[in-house]
Amino acid sequence: MNNRFEELKKNVLNWAEEKGIFEKGTPIAQAGKTLEEATEILVGIAKDDKEEIEDALGDTLVTIIIQAEMQGVDLLDCLEVAYNVIAKRKGVMKNGSFVKD
Repeated sequence: MNNRFEELKKNVLNWAEEKGIFEKGTPIAQAGKTLEEATEILVGIAKDDKEEIEDALGDTLVTIIIQAEMQGVDLLDCLEVAYNVIAKRKGVMKNGSFVKD
């Protein structure tokens, strides 16, 4: 990943360490935070509030970075695995969303 992302990722992980998330948090609780932040993306979209959307996307990324660290997985590897699956996927657009076959 690019240097900017790696620096921000390091900052997020340091922040999480300082807050005790790795010591006292759980992967299930962290996943709940991801769902909470993803819901805020929906709220921002519904309100057509770009600032709220950006904040919610960023917050969601923070929770995912922390979850990846908790799970001992590399985000780039996760992205590559997912892309390799979706790249071959067939489907159609329906009601504004891609629906896989």
